[in-house]
Amino acid sequence: MKIKHIVIEGSEEDITVRATADGATASVVRMSRAQGRFDKVIAEFRRDESREARYAKACIVATHVYGTDRHGRPAATNSMIHDVMNEIERVAGC
Repeated sequence: MKIKHIVIEGSEEDITVRATADGATASVVRMSRAQGRFDKVIAEFRRDESREARYAKACIVATHVYGTDRHGRPAATNSMIHDVMNEIERVAGC
């Protein structure tokens, strides 16, 4: 079984994770709820990236999912960021 597409409900917008046609990359796209359209690509997760690089990108995605604290960091615990990263890795096939 291969998961090709998931939607993560964020605090202000939905985040869509889609696998590319070759299955080696997952694109994370911000989607506006009001207009129902895709705004921009937040990150690209590739299979051949290091785990640290994927975690750094997951932090960026977590800011869109959970919002930010007063210091500009994700308003999420380390476990919450890992949950976001695990879901993206499921789609990317990592």
